[in-house]
This record gives sequence, C-alpha cells and structure tokens, in this order.
Amino acid sequence: MAVQIVIDYLLTFPNNLVVFCGLAFLYWVGYSIYSVFFHHYSDIPGPLWAKVSRLWLAKQVLSGTVDQTQRDLHAKYGKKPIFTPGGNRSDLLCVGSIVRIAPNEVSISDPDAIKTIYAVKNAFSKTDFYTPFAPHLSPNEDLFTQRDEKHHSYRRRFVNNIYSLKSVLESEPFIDQVTAVFRTRLDEFAVSGQIIDIGLWLQMYAFDVVGELFYGKQFGFLENSHDYENYIGSLDALLPALSTICVLPAYVRPLQVFGSLVPQIRKGKTCYDKIVLAAKQVVKERQQLMMTDKVQRTDILDKLFQLSADKEDFSIPDIETEAWVSIFAGSDTTSIATRSILYHLLMTPDALAKLINEVDNAVADGTLSDPIKHSEAVKLPYLSACCKEGFRVHPSVGMSMPRHVSDPGTTICGRYFAPGYRVGMSAAVVHWDKSIFGQDADVYNPDRWLRPEGKEMERYLLHFGAGTRTCIGKNIALAEIYKLIPDLVRRYRFEVIEPEKVQKHSFWFFKQTGFNVRVHRRERASEGRLV
Repeated sequence: MAVQIVIDYLLTFPNNLVVFCGLAFLYWVGYSIYSVFFHHYSDIPGPLWAKVSRLWLAKQVLSGTVDQTQRDLHAKYGKKPIFTPGGNRSDLLCVGSIVRIAPNEVSISDPDAIKTIYAVKNAFSKTDFYTPFAPHLSPNEDLFTQRDEKHHSYRRRFVNNIYSLKSVLESEPFIDQVTAVFRTRLDEFAVSGQIIDIGLWLQMYAFDVVGELFYGKQFGFLENSHDYENYIGSLDALLPALSTICVLPAYVRPLQVFGSLVPQIRKGKTCYDKIVLAAKQVVKERQQLMMTDKVQRTDILDKLFQLSADKEDFSIPDIETEAWVSIFAGSDTTSIATRSILYHLLMTPDALAKLINEVDNAVADGTLSDPIKHSEAVKLPYLSACCKEGFRVHPSVGMSMPRHVSDPGTTICGRYFAPGYRVGMSAAVVHWDKSIFGQDADVYNPDRWLRPEGKEMERYLLHFGAGTRTCIGKNIALAEIYKLIPDLVRRYRFEVIEPEKVQKHSFWFFKQTGFNVRVHRRERASEGRLV
C-alpha cells in the first residue's frame, strides 16, 4: 500500500520524480562510500558490487550457480593450510575464510565456525531471508521460517517425538509400499530398454512417500507415471524467483507482485496455492474419518492429530502447516540426496563394486531381508560411507544459511562480529574444505569415512543444517535413503546416458537435472538368476 501511494504521487507530479531519482542516486552514492570504507564489514574482502548492493547476490542466486561462486570467492581471497594428523586446527590462519557477499552479510567457510553460528546454546537467530517461504496457514509460523529462537524451541518440543527415528520407523511398512511400486516401474523400464530420467523418478518416489506418511495414501506419481498436479514442474518454476526474493532487502519484496506477469512464475504460484489447499483438504478428510472411527492407519498425520488433542496450543492450522511443509520441503531435499549418492556411485565403479559386494554378502548371510529394513541397512558400513559421501559432495541446499549475530557479539576466525550483523555458512563450501576432508575433498570417495578420522568429519557436515535448526524431517529422509539405495543396487544395474549433460542448479535446493539412465535387471553371478 505504501509503495503504491509513493508511485501514484510521483506519477502525478513528474518533477517530483526527477527530484526523487536525484536524491535516491545521491543516497546510494553516500551509502556506497560508507559501505566500502566505514561499514563494520569494510575490512572483509569481496566483490566491489557485493559491498554496495544486495543486487550482486541476487544476480548470483538467479544464475543458479551461487554455490560455485562462493567456493570461488573463498579460494580467490586465500586458502587455509592443509590439516595434518596431530595438528591443531585452532592454530591455522583463517585467511579467505570470511568473504563479503552483501553489504551486511558475510560467508564464512571455516568449519570450526559451525559450533558458534549454529550453536545449541545462545543460538543465532534466523534472518528475514526465510520469511518468503512461510505458508501463513497458522498464527504459529512453521519451524523452518520461525525466526524467534525461544518460540521455535517451544514449538519444536511439541513435534520432536513425532519426527524421531523410532516414530518414523513405525511407518516403515508405508515406505515399503512405495518401494514396491517403484520396483514395478523399474522392472518395466528394464524390459523395454527405455531411457529414463532417474532423477525425476527418485523425486516422484520421495513425493509418494510423503503422501503415505502425511496424506494417507500415495499421490500416484509412481503408479500413474506422471507429475501429480504438476507439483514438481511448478516448484521448479517457483524456486528461482522465490530464492532470489529471499536475498533481496525486505523493502523491495512488495515488488514481487510483478512476478505474476511472468507465465512460468504465475503457474508456479498457482501450484503453491494448490499445495495449501491439499494440506487443508487432507486434514479435513482425516478429521471426518476420525469422527466415524474409520481411521485404519497410524501414520505421521495421525500422530499430529493425537498431539493436537493433547496440546491446546497445537491446533488444526498447525497440522495443516506440517502437511504443507512435508510437500514443499520433503521431496526435493530427499531426492537430491538420493540422486547424489546414486549418481556418484555410478560414476565411481570401484565404490559401486564394493557396495554391491557388501549388499550381496548381507543378502546371502541373511542379514538383509526383503523388503530391506532400516535397522539392517544402517549396519552396513560401506553403505553408510557411500551415503555420507553423497551428502557431502552434493548437499541438498546450495546457499548460505544466514543468521543474525546474537548479543553480546562473538569472535570468529579471530575477528569480532557485533550483534545484529549477518553471518552464514554454506554446506556447498564447507563440505569441500581440504583441511577437514583431505586434499581429495572435491572427489567422491566413500573410503574417507572408514578411516579413524571419519567420526570427527561428521561434526562438519551441514547437509541437514546444524544446532537448534537441524532439519526436523531428517529421520524421514534417512529412513528412505538407507532403505532405497541398497535395494536399487541389489536389483538393478544402471547405465548412465550422456553423463556430461547432468546439470546442477542452486535455487536454495541444489537440484540436479538430466540424470538419464537405461535400467537393467541384475543377475546374481553365483545363482545365475535375476534378483
């Protein structure tokens, strides 16, 4: 409203427009001088345009390559010495570990900063970067976009048990049902020889698991071999604009209404609204079933209703919010991780051979059943190593996770940061740190996790976030991945078609596209039969 009033006033009096533009230009020049030479971050290196305007960061985000841009910046402004066994990382210089990516924001690559920025105690609060993601279904914001740490902690305690591994595995049979449908589709492709985008199918698998756990049934992505309600296509259309809006100043965000003029964004927004309606509808339908005692399943949605009955401060709109978040965040993140693991295994034959051998041996000695249980899969050390390495080399989120420095300020890499200023770290940068993961940090190598230092390296993984804001759906994703990956390598051989055409785009979610394969059924050499 205020923006519209200003625009109307300027258009009514053209001379005022000239004066306004002149004053705006002078303000920008003055601010630029202040930002470059006198700002709290003026001593921190970074691109000149990043120091004077957030538009530089918006441009990098819109390009879809902000992950690589940040790695390049940290490399350009200095590299830390390589960690050697027995060395003390606290003694290492932090040259290049802090880079300015906006007038009031820095990117920090030093892995030791994780425990400060994403601490459990005296946690730094989220910035307004996350606000555009909010569904606004309930007076209580969802856990992801909630910026108040105390309120977030209070609300998270409500649902922690529901999203615990024990609780998630009570719904394990529902995941198995989705896997059975996926096998049917893959068997068909193996017979026909058709080339498929396995990355797309992995996302459809993740969506149908969300359907089973939160919506009472599979959406039908796999059963009907199509993008249900165009959810995938619409989210892909919406995320570039949404992630760009997130890095723009709050006062510019009202201009996002003009995005509706772009057909692709308008289509994505329509889908976004459909997801909101779907969340409301599934809650309404489950309520009706509960009133007639016709609920035949105990899934996560049922547990959310039980929570609502026990907690006065957890209402129906809060259940709708959880259902909405499961669609918006639950499919992309899980499928990106699964793609990364499968793709890198297929492109690293030695690692794939080791995993197949481990899985085949586990099947032969009876320690891996059919369907594969999560409790069995997590006991396979090389499978765990392959999964961790997939999480590391290609995290599901490829952008910084910004925070406001809390009172009374803090010291990172020997530099003082005053309260209120923005700092952030990106998994796509930290995970490639050679002082932690070795000189081959840019290479997929599961063996690194089997070494004595493997346990220590886990402290520096950010693929599920860290601290108080660790992803609430982490256990759902892990249950899916640890059950699906061994099932795939146990039954199928995938022939990657034109791997050079696989692309990556970082629009918050760090999504891969063009992962095309031809599927073959495996024949177990020892038995001469298909598995």
